[in-house]
Formats: sequence, C-alpha cells, structure tokens
Amino acid sequence: MPHASHASPSPDAIVLRRSTLRLVPHLVFCLLLVGLGLAGLVGLVVAIAQGTLGEAEGVEVIALVKGVLGVLFMMALGVLGAVLGMAIWAGRRTAVIVDRAGVWLDNGKARQIVPWDVLAGVGMYWSRMNRRVKQHSIELCPRGPIDDRDPVLWTTVRDEEPIGPGLPRLRYRFPLRPGTQDRARAAIQQFAPAHLWLGEVQREPGHIGRPDMSRRPPR
Repeated sequence: MPHASHASPSPDAIVLRRSTLRLVPHLVFCLLLVGLGLAGLVGLVVAIAQGTLGEAEGVEVIALVKGVLGVLFMMALGVLGAVLGMAIWAGRRTAVIVDRAGVWLDNGKARQIVPWDVLAGVGMYWSRMNRRVKQHSIELCPRGPIDDRDPVLWTTVRDEEPIGPGLPRLRYRFPLRPGTQDRARAAIQQFAPAHLWLGEVQREPGHIGRPDMSRRPPR
C-alpha cells in the first residue's frame, strides 16, 4: 500500500524526532548499570585471584553463595544496561515525518511513506507510562490491504480491534517520542484531509505493543 513514487518528504514537512539531548538521562542510567556490571565483574575476578572462593567453610559458605549471586546480579544489570543503551543510541535517528503527501517513517537507514490517499482514517492513541509520562502513537487505518512485510513499515503493523465502524483491524501504528505529540497532532490537522481525522483515544498502559516477528521480511 505505501507508494514508492514519493522520493522524499516535502521541504515544509514536519519532522518529529526526539532531541539527542533528551536521550542523555536514559544513556546515563544505562552507563550506571554498565558500571555496576563492571564492578561485579572486577569483584568476581579479584575473589578468584585471591582464592577466596575456595576457602569458605560451614556458615561462611552461605555468605559466599549470597555474595556470588549478588555479583552475578550486578553483572546481569550491566548486560541489561549495555543492551538498552545500544538500542536507545541506535534509535536516535528514527523519525516520524508528516507532510502534504502522507506520514513517513525514517528508521535512520531507509524511509517509507503511508500516503493520505490510501487511508480511511487517521487518529492518535495515548496511554500512561507512569504518572508523568504518556505514550502517544499515530494510528493509520488503510482503505484496503497493506504490505505487512514492507522492510521499513513492518514493525508498525498492528492487528487489533478497529478504531471505528468500517475500519480494518490491520493498520499502522507510528510511536511518537515523548514531547512530540502536540506537533504531531498539529501536523496531521495541517496536512491530512479533514475527513480522515478520528481524534484521540486513551488506551491501556503499554498500548504501543510489539511488532509481529512473523512479518519480518527476509534479509
């Protein structure tokens, strides 16, 4: 369903990309986790080098086991921090772009568009992530079948209850970076045909969901 005839967004397109500066707190948190992991690894290496692991007897064995489990937990946190950090850094170039032709997804390597003229409706969902942060998404409801294995868009395809009567289950969900929802709403209302706008609906926490890996196209 996306049209490849649109080579690139128009000059007046609105680009919804989270500032790299806003990623700093998340990256710092990931670095702290990595630091804990490294500290645990160093502690384990020192214990092995000093022969501590082989000297404990009786009650001390329990303390030793607890210590080893604590070190392993710290190392697991370090791995988690590294994985999250790499994912956050890799996604820094991802952007949603809205222009007179439609809504684009730019994953940093390639981009694809869902044109307005293939849609039956467009709306926004939001849910609470916590007391302060809300998650928003653009919901693009097609008029016909979609290519659910598009190399760029497959991660946005969702199969859920229709937003409204006569709308399909299968649609595109473009997650928005926190703080970009107002610009996204204004961009849609500026560029999209007025009859497509479906408004905003609150959903349950975690509504963004995960892509269906069975749709992932072969590399």
